[in-house]
Amino acid sequence: MKAIKYIGCDDAEMNLFESQYVTPEGMCYNSYLLLDDKVAVMDTVDPRKTEEWMQKLEAALEGRTPDYLVVQHMEPDHSGSIAAFRQKYPQATLVASAKALTFMQQFNPGMEMGQTLTVKEGDTLALGQRTLTFICAPMVHWPEVIMTYCAEEKTLFSADGFGKFGVIDADPDDWACEARRYYFNICGKYGGPVSTVLKKAAGLDIATICPLHGPILEDEKLAEALRLYTIWSSYGVETEGVLVAHASIHGNTAQAAERLGEILKEKGAKKVVVADLCREDMAEVIEDAFRMNRLVVCAASYDGDVFPPMHTFLWKLKMKAFQGRKVGIVENGTWAPSAGKAMKELLGQMKDTTLVEPVVTLRSAMKESDIPALEALAEAVLAE
Repeated sequence: MKAIKYIGCDDAEMNLFESQYVTPEGMCYNSYLLLDDKVAVMDTVDPRKTEEWMQKLEAALEGRTPDYLVVQHMEPDHSGSIAAFRQKYPQATLVASAKALTFMQQFNPGMEMGQTLTVKEGDTLALGQRTLTFICAPMVHWPEVIMTYCAEEKTLFSADGFGKFGVIDADPDDWACEARRYYFNICGKYGGPVSTVLKKAAGLDIATICPLHGPILEDEKLAEALRLYTIWSSYGVETEGVLVAHASIHGNTAQAAERLGEILKEKGAKKVVVADLCREDMAEVIEDAFRMNRLVVCAASYDGDVFPPMHTFLWKLKMKAFQGRKVGIVENGTWAPSAGKAMKELLGQMKDTTLVEPVVTLRSAMKESDIPALEALAEAVLAE
């Protein structure tokens, strides 16, 4: 990547990405500069970092002036500095898909658009010794998205694809953990479009992937990222195991979920994760639900329905296109158990989801007499 310079910005104080995902290690907004006979800037950054980014851009230019700003994705964390760029470099051409140019005007009312270039699948932009080829990637994860390939540098600029929570060098030896949480919560609904782009990428000679979040991927990390994205985008199984997710009001349902986790281990489950939906990061629990091939949901009844944290969890799974998994149910109720029915209705809306019997019904608290039913459920969940 001799002709490519990184000019992105870390945002260590960003602790709640998209106002919903906890990011204890912050976030990075990646931007790149291609220096050839013509100069191209690849995306901008979040408005929180506009000033820093503009300084980095000016320093990297070393007195030159940008000819193009390529806008691959119009979410504000990547497009939030376009107006500042346009004000400083009014002669530069804005390069984007037709839909992105529409969104650009929506996000920047009153901004002088100036010179623009609309690109579509297969269009090219010659910079001199290097040429950019544009790849349409609609719904990865917005409709206007393009990716950009530079054959001379064997580099794919992948927009939000292959992104990761955290600053640029967070957990350098464990890309998959936060990349997985990022993928399923940001792009998980759009497995089909992601698979389509992966098929396009398979025909390219790629040595480097430059995403808009997270580290630049090369060598073994690039190969592993492609392997995992192939699994994730097809809703395949990454890890053989069981996620036991519980929503407990006073702790009794949680106690049963913990006991079920022990029973599953005793009966040979390769991996068991017991998660508290009321207290743990739900985005991580969603990540585990997609990662594993079996799920058990345990919840208290509430107002003739199911305890809200479980409803939220299942609703989010449905929103992210959760599918192709075996699911068991444990409900708890003191006088009129209703959680099981509510969970069945939500799970029934998910593609290729197999509900197993028995549904275990607890009355207020787990008793020794409930253990055989929990054991039977564990056996049914683990059965091939």
